[in-house]
Amino acid sequence: MKRYDLITPEGTRDLLFDECLARREVEHKLSELFSGSGYSEVVTPGIEFYDVFSGSSRNFRQENLYKMTDSKGRLIVMRPDSTIPIARLVATRLKDAELPLRLFYNQSIFENNALLKGRSDENVQAGIELIGGENSKRADYEVLCTAVEALSEFDRDNFRLELGHIGYFKELVAKLDVDEGVREDIRMLISTKNYPALNDLLAEVGESPVTNALKQLPALFGGAEVFDKAAEIYTDDKITGILYNLREEYERLSKLGYEGKISVDLGIVSHTAYYTGIVFKGYLSEIGQAVLKGGRYDGLIGEFGKECTAVGFGINVGAVARHLTRIGERFELKVPDAIVYGEKGHVVEAISYAQKLVKDGAVVENSLFNTYDETVEYAKRRGIKKIIRVAEEIGETEI
Repeated sequence: MKRYDLITPEGTRDLLFDECLARREVEHKLSELFSGSGYSEVVTPGIEFYDVFSGSSRNFRQENLYKMTDSKGRLIVMRPDSTIPIARLVATRLKDAELPLRLFYNQSIFENNALLKGRSDENVQAGIELIGGENSKRADYEVLCTAVEALSEFDRDNFRLELGHIGYFKELVAKLDVDEGVREDIRMLISTKNYPALNDLLAEVGESPVTNALKQLPALFGGAEVFDKAAEIYTDDKITGILYNLREEYERLSKLGYEGKISVDLGIVSHTAYYTGIVFKGYLSEIGQAVLKGGRYDGLIGEFGKECTAVGFGINVGAVARHLTRIGERFELKVPDAIVYGEKGHVVEAISYAQKLVKDGAVVENSLFNTYDETVEYAKRRGIKKIIRVAEEIGETEI
């Protein structure tokens, strides 16, 4: 039997020193941004009942979930998404909390990407959820501005935010006389901008103004001209309202000094069916895929028993950390300020003295060598400039 005790499962990997430092730096900056904006941290379980992710707008494909059973034989899954468990949390433990609720998180999500080689199955995700509030547009602006600030924190000159509205796609596809499976196939082909396959599928559905609009949907990205082009392709009262509101948000964000970094993409049709309004993606210059995804999801919390509006986004922390290393930021382990060596009979006192120095803010190693000379040689190899020798008296030596 083949053994797997020396490798990690597909889609996972070990992180070493500099990678850990880069990730912690990203987490620290995002935590400061979110908490400084009035958001409070929450943590949901790493495992949830399967039912949490199988509601009307929470249909995660079973093959993409890591599944197991608990001690009572009930089906549970490793958390594939952070927004849905937070929706459950809001509708239960926070059901009587005053609105609006500003929540943020920093936790791992798990998704089985067996057919997508090179994709991680475990990702650390940090994000915010703005729950409730009398004015949804104000909430949209707050979350969008926070997303822009988060991206600019790591790539001020080259980040990009793409805005869309899931309502445009949903209004069009709802007019087709096809089953849910075909609608999902259309969504996936638009999301991947697979023009040939999309055209073939829509040709089978039949020629109509709606299928013609859907064929052109992946190409509806760019600047303000997208709104006029979309209106020319297909429009009705609902779509006119969607395009008007999205144009307003696009123009206001652009005026904040981010012109050229904000674009429109009506082809953003996220796999998360719970989105009901604006949707958006954020990009950094050294990462080919979106590092930030979010949108408005006004019906999700209601599925758990508390009707409530909501909008939020999540950031792939690991992807942002890789971006920082690729643009040349250095994350190196700090060389200890000193190493403490305890002479025979003074080992415990040496450890105690080292701990005192740590409490005072120093970075200090405790020597595990039997002799002072061995400690000196080790310090030279590590680049440690000071040795503290603990015996009847304490002495310091610079090397």
